[in-house]
Amino acid sequence: MEKQELTAREIDRIIEMAWEDRTPFEAITFQFGFTEDQVISLMRTELKPGSFKRWRKRVQGRSTKHLKLRNESVGRFKCSRQRSITGNAISKRK
Repeated sequence: MEKQELTAREIDRIIEMAWEDRTPFEAITFQFGFTEDQVISLMRTELKPGSFKRWRKRVQGRSTKHLKLRNESVGRFKCSRQRSITGNAISKRK
């Protein structure tokens, strides 16, 4: 998937997922088809230089961003107010 094919909403979601500590790069690959290198490249072009440097410093070597390095005790965080997501479609509250 190339950057030109992404909507602004998809780019925002990839950036949001990349900033989240508990969201591994593999989740971004699964959902959007972007490898870690492609996410880094996207972040470099979409963020301000200072923001990109802060993000890279934070993410580099962080075990929670890579499933293979992740401790098994680290689960997926889900806010109690978060809607359940099924097949990338947000379920409506009943």
